[in-house]
Amino acid sequence: MKDKAVVTAAITGSIHTPGMTPYLPITPQEIADEAVRAYEAGAAVAHIHVRNPETGQPISDVELFRQVVTKVKERCDMVLCLTSGGGLGMTAEQRLLPISTFKPELGSFNAGSVNFALFHALERYKEFKFEWEAQYLGFTEDFIFPNTFKTMKQFSRIFGENDTKPEFEVYDSGMINNVAFLISRGYVKTPVYIQFVMGVLGGITPSSKNLLNLVEYAKELIGDFEFSVCVAGRDQFAMCTQALLLGGNVRVGLEDNLYVEKGVMAKSNAEQVAKIIRIARELGVEPATPDEARQILGLKGLDKVNFS
Repeated sequence: MKDKAVVTAAITGSIHTPGMTPYLPITPQEIADEAVRAYEAGAAVAHIHVRNPETGQPISDVELFRQVVTKVKERCDMVLCLTSGGGLGMTAEQRLLPISTFKPELGSFNAGSVNFALFHALERYKEFKFEWEAQYLGFTEDFIFPNTFKTMKQFSRIFGENDTKPEFEVYDSGMINNVAFLISRGYVKTPVYIQFVMGVLGGITPSSKNLLNLVEYAKELIGDFEFSVCVAGRDQFAMCTQALLLGGNVRVGLEDNLYVEKGVMAKSNAEQVAKIIRIARELGVEPATPDEARQILGLKGLDKVNFS
């Protein structure tokens, strides 16, 4: 284990819908407020998506991103990791706009194509607040989240031009090979930062054995890297605890999991941040400050972003 771990809060994402919880932040003000609450609870990084303020539907609207990043920067110095995943069905150009426009320190970079399935949520949720929700979830039964080698080359160029560190989202072991390929061709620089994403239907399932295999395979193919773990659903805290034991970093938040414990909905991202920090401290691991996170991850600094 390390003495310090970077805690990321994934504030709203593009997976859960407003009908699933009353606590999902929707408007730019709500998203910014949640990011600051997560910071105050100990998170060094906030992972940012935006949504239509009227309906809560995930969108990639640059002006909404501008409102969020400006509001957060005015109130704290946390690292903002802007999504390049966007919402389901968006084009590569739409997905890259937050990176090219705001030049963030950190941005998500999906490391391969995956059957990103949400349709099975319709078995659990029958009533929604908005008409788009059921259609959005059902659409994923026949959806591939495309991240081809041509797209990844394009993303690498845009990230490099804006000096934005990629946070490689790895949903399965083959994607580690994709990252190694990008390194070998000089498209991305080492050391890389990998986020092992577990629990998405279409990707790897959350288990101790699977996480150990991912970490060891990355050591074999890549060697020099930092990693974090995020988990969709109820195994979030168990797998994030193992990530800490393996010397990694962690991500929690309402993008990934709507609960803080069994049967108890999280009322804010800060509740999940506070819980994983309590666990970390029991293990002798302190949460990194934003500036410590910048040093751990090799980020350019808040003075080099374009959030104004």
